[in-house]
Amino acid sequence: MKFIHMADVHFDAPFKTITDRAELGELRRLEQREAFKNVIEFIKENKVDYLFISGDLYEQEYIKKSTIIYINNLFKEIKDTKIFITPGNHDPYINNSYYKLFDWSDNVKIFTENVEKVEIGDICIYGYGFNNYEMNLNQLKNINIDNKNKINILITHGTIINGNELNGIYNPISKNELLNKGFDYIALGHIHKRDEFYPGSLISMGFDELGEHGFIYGEINNKKINTKFIKADKRELKEINFDISNIYSEDELIEKLNLINTENNLYKINLIGERNFLINLDIKLIKKNIIKIKNNTNLKIEIKENNNTLKGIIIKQLNKKIENKEINKNEYEEILELIIKIFNN
Repeated sequence: MKFIHMADVHFDAPFKTITDRAELGELRRLEQREAFKNVIEFIKENKVDYLFISGDLYEQEYIKKSTIIYINNLFKEIKDTKIFITPGNHDPYINNSYYKLFDWSDNVKIFTENVEKVEIGDICIYGYGFNNYEMNLNQLKNINIDNKNKINILITHGTIINGNELNGIYNPISKNELLNKGFDYIALGHIHKRDEFYPGSLISMGFDELGEHGFIYGEINNKKINTKFIKADKRELKEINFDISNIYSEDELIEKLNLINTENNLYKINLIGERNFLINLDIKLIKKNIIKIKNNTNLKIEIKENNNTLKGIIIKQLNKKIENKEINKNEYEEILELIIKIFNN
């Protein structure tokens, strides 16, 4: 049998937190659709038998019916592929869920919070999902594999716990209990980084999800499993530190940032070092592949104790105010930057 294991697509997620560019959210949503469509095309080309979607296919809070229709129409294009979906914490099986209300394609099976086993020839697929935005039920204890000669697969959405205490609100799963069940393949979702049981998110959702993103393609022959990762997101999110200690103006900083080779990827730039000027960058002046800039610099102060210039006297008075806790660190740096800007001009 051939299968694809994917998770955490998060259709219609707003993408507000990853970028300082308002227009990029819409672009990433289009790229999200493209990545999902690439999965469907891969299924067609490789005649894949099963598609396992391990939760968070969409965002319940933001999902549009038109997006559900789009997804379902793609499912109809692969009518010979059996599709199994387990609801996650972002798309739980609740009363107003499209999982419950929408008329899905005949090749789609959606699990609920109750453990179900679907038996197809020598393949047994066990699944359960979220019935709310939080869940701590340990449904795994209700699963007993009755025929280990068959190919037994688990699909669910949750968090692997290494200890014995199943604390947590996102379907905590004991790793020992999971491994002792004897599944041939375990298809989990929830963790956006690729791991032992997780394919990672289909596309990167933020700068805590760096690197390549996509899905797992697998083949099972005579109980032997071979899997490989297939990249679906055409871009990667990358993060770099950029030292501005030897840059002396905002114009120079913009010029240097625009020289960074970003290729087709999307970048977060962490500004570091000691700054010599007030930073108030307009992201529109920076090349479009740099989508977030974070200022982690420290203000460079070069005032000697015996400096009796007007600038030195003012800064000494300001230093006393922060020593006496009359102002906080942010206020101190804002005022100091304005003073330095005024006197440097």
